[in-house]
Amino acid sequence: MKAKRQHHSAAFKAKVAIEALQERETLSEIATKYAVHPNQIARWKKEFLERAPELFDRKRVEKEEGPDIEKLYAKIGQLEMERDFVKKNLKKLGL
Repeated sequence: MKAKRQHHSAAFKAKVAIEALQERETLSEIATKYAVHPNQIARWKKEFLERAPELFDRKRVEKEEGPDIEKLYAKIGQLEMERDFVKKNLKKLGL
């Protein structure tokens, strides 16, 4: 029977990687503490170090655009007008 894979949250991975970066304990000790293989901790640590500069990259903030608010408000207005039109005509028909 196969063992089920563990899925760790990003917060957990970051916590373990930061603890590995502090080097107060060996990877083996941290692995025992969190029940994770030392190679996995080394990978998380490496990925953490590689992606750390992205946190301070200003271009990343510009790319994170939300939905176009004006378009959404226009769509809401259009749908309200259509609903009112249908409602008005249903009353005329007696439905």
